[in-house]
Amino acid sequence: MYSRIPAPKVEWREENRRYALCFFPLIGAVTGGLLVLWQYICGMTGIGNAVNAAVSVLIPVLVTGGIHIDGFCDTTDAICSYADKQKKLAIMSDPHIGSFAVIGLCAMLLLQFALFCEIRGTAVVAVGYVLSRALSGLAAVTLRSAKNEGALQNFVKPAHKAATITVLAVITAICAAAVCVIDMLSGITVCAAAALCFLIYRFSAYKNFGGITGDTEGWFLQLTETAVLAAVYISERIAVML
Repeated sequence: MYSRIPAPKVEWREENRRYALCFFPLIGAVTGGLLVLWQYICGMTGIGNAVNAAVSVLIPVLVTGGIHIDGFCDTTDAICSYADKQKKLAIMSDPHIGSFAVIGLCAMLLLQFALFCEIRGTAVVAVGYVLSRALSGLAAVTLRSAKNEGALQNFVKPAHKAATITVLAVITAICAAAVCVIDMLSGITVCAAAALCFLIYRFSAYKNFGGITGDTEGWFLQLTETAVLAAVYISERIAVML
């Protein structure tokens, strides 16, 4: 559902969606693993920073098929419209892309490219793909929904919330510990950035839409992934100054 990874087709029933969100971070693990592999290839072959960074930006897009970027674009268009909540929800449902979405997408991808050109701690970034999806799953089952239907509700309504929250909270804790073990300063900065993104997401979604939707989940995921990159960059600059 949330990736382009080939998988056997199954019949969607309520009982086999009860724990689906628990496995959402696995897509982040695949993305992070591919990023680490790509960095290894670049190190062995001497591939330059620009090509390295460009492919690094494209890896999550190729794995997910751009589904989260689609949500980012729809949400950006809606927020930048400054319309009322119902109009914003209608804008998110519009299949056409607006100018603000194009501007926001270009700015985000350009920033990610620049950060990948500069950072060294890609192992922390790789874990960040798992962390962002664990937090996204937690948001899905703990935050108020703006709509009673849609792709997000197809997973939230049948979800076993207690089990889902427990599993995703454990994964979040493991990710937080992992990034700190890899690099303490980067890990602390990344955890702080991810927590801040979660708070911003809750505030923005409630203010603009009255709750979260599948599109806002994509917006949050892209925001967090970019924030993780920025946090690693900032922590590395601080380490150099120290």
